[in-house]
Amino acid sequence: VQLQAFGGGLVQAGGSLRLSCADSSRTSSNNGMGWFRQATGKEREFVAGISWNGGNRIYADSVKGRFTISRDRAKNTMYLQMSSLQPEDSAVYYCATARRAVAGTGAEQYTYWGQGTQVTVSS
Repeated sequence: VQLQAFGGGLVQAGGSLRLSCADSSRTSSNNGMGWFRQATGKEREFVAGISWNGGNRIYADSVKGRFTISRDRAKNTMYLQMSSLQPEDSAVYYCATARRAVAGTGAEQYTYWGQGTQVTVSS
C-alpha cells in the first residue's frame, strides 16, 4: 500500500483546509482508514477514522464538529475537511490504512502510513 497525503498549508485561524490521501496501490478499499497528527514535541494523536465503506466515522473530541472525514473508494482517496481551524490544530497530518475494515483510534490498529503533510494555523 502506498499512501500519499497532500493539501496541507498555512491558513489563518478560523479558516479551512481539505487534506487528501491517495492510495496509489489501490489496495485500501476494503480497509478502514484514518488521519493522525503530530505537533512538534508531542506524540502522534488520532484525529478521525472511517470504515471501509464510509458507513462508520469516528473523531477525536478535539475536532468533532469541525472536521469531516470522507472517502471515495472509486478514486482510492480519503479526505479530511477541516474548518474553524485553530493554532492548536497545527501539526503534521498523516493518513493510514487500518488492519481491519473498521477504523480505530490507536496507531497500532493501522498498518500502512503515508508521509505527512504540514498544516500550520496562524493566530
